[in-house]
Amino acid sequence: MDKQVEVQDDLDSILDISTRNQIPHLHECGGHGRCTTCRIRVLDGIQNLSAKTPTEREASFIRKWDPSIRLACQTYPKGPVVLQRLIWSMAEVTALQKELAPEGRAEERPIAVLFCDLRNFTPMSSQNMNFDLAYMLNRFYTAMGEPILMNNGIIYQYVGDEIIGVFGTTGGTREKNCTDAIRAALGMQYALEHLNKVELKDLDLELKSGIGINFGKAYVGHLGHPTHRQFSVIGDPVNVASRIQGMTKTTKTKILVSLNVMNSIRENILDTGQEFELELAGKEGLAQLTEIKGFKEMDSQLELQSSLHLMLNDQDAFAHIFYEKVFEKSPETRLLFKRNMQDQGRLLTHMLSGIVYTLARPDHLISGIKALGKNHVQYGVTAAHYPIVREALLETIDTVLGTNKTPNTMNAWQTSLDFILEEMQQWNKVKT
Repeated sequence: MDKQVEVQDDLDSILDISTRNQIPHLHECGGHGRCTTCRIRVLDGIQNLSAKTPTEREASFIRKWDPSIRLACQTYPKGPVVLQRLIWSMAEVTALQKELAPEGRAEERPIAVLFCDLRNFTPMSSQNMNFDLAYMLNRFYTAMGEPILMNNGIIYQYVGDEIIGVFGTTGGTREKNCTDAIRAALGMQYALEHLNKVELKDLDLELKSGIGINFGKAYVGHLGHPTHRQFSVIGDPVNVASRIQGMTKTTKTKILVSLNVMNSIRENILDTGQEFELELAGKEGLAQLTEIKGFKEMDSQLELQSSLHLMLNDQDAFAHIFYEKVFEKSPETRLLFKRNMQDQGRLLTHMLSGIVYTLARPDHLISGIKALGKNHVQYGVTAAHYPIVREALLETIDTVLGTNKTPNTMNAWQTSLDFILEEMQQWNKVKT
């Protein structure tokens, strides 16, 4: 997006300026320098920017940034500058974890590893044209990759018809990393159902997959030739996860996890199926494997994640329906929207998507939501507007999802919106 804005003084950061001008600009932590999602590249006028703060210097050093990369929340313009936002979508955020992997060596870290395999790929290859095959694989990779990214995982590799995700490369508790991996696996199953039902129905194909998850200590780092190092995850937990995935074929199951994973999560939260004691290739003794069918009780994160793509498949349409409902309920709110409504709508869907992704990173969630509340006060939003927004959003979600919604989906959105809007209003309470 090419956009030029004028600034009257040097009291606002570049992020503040973006926010005031309703330019979608990722800032997961709310603009407090605790993440690097608001990073920018300065194309011209770097001499017209404030010096780096200690927070920014530390981030630059750890990630080995060149001088042109700055944190928008820490940088104040003092004259004309030309810049480029570097992180455009929440799907790109988890890839930033790779920057924190050691360079030229590897460190042992406890991680959860997920292997997902596309079934019957070889017969499909011989029965379909190359163009159709590429289309199917791209749709498969996209649909199955999103749940990994939404749950704070990294897509480590695409290997033929396999996707490998890793969780916990930069920390997190054992319980969280394993729960994130399981939620991602269940989200992948939902995504595959939708893919078969909607996007691949005209090809007369039904894609199936098998998923294996393991947990253990593996070596993580950037390895390879000095001129071409790559992010790498090496170790027995990775190999075992692959073997577990292979056992989903033998056992005719969709998701299998190791005993290490089961021992890492809270008791009685999962709906489990069969249990197996099987010999894995290259391993001594029998491995205890458990079939995962779902969560015993509704998992709000999974419900929100699984419905987000369906909701925002046409972002402009979603925004149009929402604002029409808001204006119908409260005609005077039209006065708050003096800018291009298409840009305003994209800001809305950008915000909703960002919140759902950030649920997997709770350390940033609250500060990010409160920053949204602060921004909306600046836009002229008052406490009286929040009930209207809540009602309009729920009605819009209900309309857009249509037959794809379930009582659990709507319950998850209602509960989450109540929490989000309450946190956003804290800034209104501070100001009054």
